[in-house]
Amino acid sequence: MVQKLALNTYYGDFVRTFGNVLFAVSLFVVWGILTLIGVIVDQGKDPAIYFGSYPAPIARAILRLRFDNIYHSPWYVGIIALILTSLTVCTFKRVIPARLPPLRPVKIDKIPLHASIDVAGDESSVRERVEGFFRSRGWQLRKRAFDGTEWTFADKHNWARRGVLVAHIGFVIIAAGTTLYWARGFSGETVVVTGQSVQIPQTKAILHLNDFAYTITPVLTKGGMVYQPTDYVSHVTVVGNEGVPKPMTVRVNHPIDVDGTLYYQASYGFAMNFTLAHDGKAVPALAQRALLEGQNFDVPGTRLTVSYDRFVPTVDRASGMPSADPRVNNPAVILTVSDAGQPAGSAIVPLHSWVDLGSGWRLVPSHYLLYSGFQYRYDPGIPLVGIGALVLVAGLLISFYFLPARLYARVDPASGGRWTVGLAATTVKGYDMFESQFRGLISEFSSEYAMETP
Repeated sequence: MVQKLALNTYYGDFVRTFGNVLFAVSLFVVWGILTLIGVIVDQGKDPAIYFGSYPAPIARAILRLRFDNIYHSPWYVGIIALILTSLTVCTFKRVIPARLPPLRPVKIDKIPLHASIDVAGDESSVRERVEGFFRSRGWQLRKRAFDGTEWTFADKHNWARRGVLVAHIGFVIIAAGTTLYWARGFSGETVVVTGQSVQIPQTKAILHLNDFAYTITPVLTKGGMVYQPTDYVSHVTVVGNEGVPKPMTVRVNHPIDVDGTLYYQASYGFAMNFTLAHDGKAVPALAQRALLEGQNFDVPGTRLTVSYDRFVPTVDRASGMPSADPRVNNPAVILTVSDAGQPAGSAIVPLHSWVDLGSGWRLVPSHYLLYSGFQYRYDPGIPLVGIGALVLVAGLLISFYFLPARLYARVDPASGGRWTVGLAATTVKGYDMFESQFRGLISEFSSEYAMETP
């Protein structure tokens, strides 16, 4: 007995906590904050990137709390589980009892929407007229007897009481879809230089970039010339699970599908081949390497490090400075040199010219290659999320645009061979929403059957 009482106490506390609306809202707030962190903090990066982007204490906190992979962290999965638990408790302990009330007698005169109408005739004919009146107007009728008194219950749009339940089911389906993505989905980014190939680690698919083209349109505005990119196009050869090379084209907002993984055109840039020579003798290792913007290399036998900072498509011939024109015309590169980690200088170096690094070292930016940046994503939960969104919207539309109402009718004997029909109405949205309709029904009924309306 003591154990049963303790169990009932724990169960009551559980239901009160998870059935509390404020608690549910708090869970959604926490979920929103965690999702926002996932948007702000780049996901799935190397730890060194976080230490380079944030102060050391914040970077350590991101890694220890698994904010670098937050959508797979126990905090995120746990808050989703708590939200689903709260929704389940609210649905079965609050929503269902409120939305689907049992058929039971009420005190008609205690309900704000009520009326009493005197009707002549015997009891059976009066009941038939009451039932026929409401049935002819689309009300669903059910009769029950309580302590020898017969009640008639009339429902309109009774199915719409389940709108909130449908919306909850939609949210559960969406949560199932997102959970499926966390369990089996993935996303990432990759860069492919023209003429080269990369392999996607998650799928082992191979992307070879045959060529990349972009279109820049100059537009003259009041503020001056603006260069508007109008198209990015990557022509690739893809090898998927079938092992057969397939030529495909990737454009902005037109991804390709490779074995269920979508590849999007995200960015582009200029890779650079450099010729590094010492006393006229070239270093072959660097000549075979295409550097991306932001990458660097060490000069052999020295403490010098050269960073390829940025490609400049057009250098203004008059000033020698980078112009705003992104089309390639008189290109150059911006290089930064450091000595033992200390800045030693930077320069704008035109293609095919050279920069003297000292001690017989000379660097020539010899050739540029376009590279294409791709984002890829595999999300097996998309169909479920789409279905859940439709179910959620359907549930909300049902809840907002349909008004379930219930009428309580009781026929009591009155003096002089008359019968008093007592009517009362309730809805899930309050009495004001149904007041005009209820008064209209009473007026129609009275005009047809009433002997006297008190």
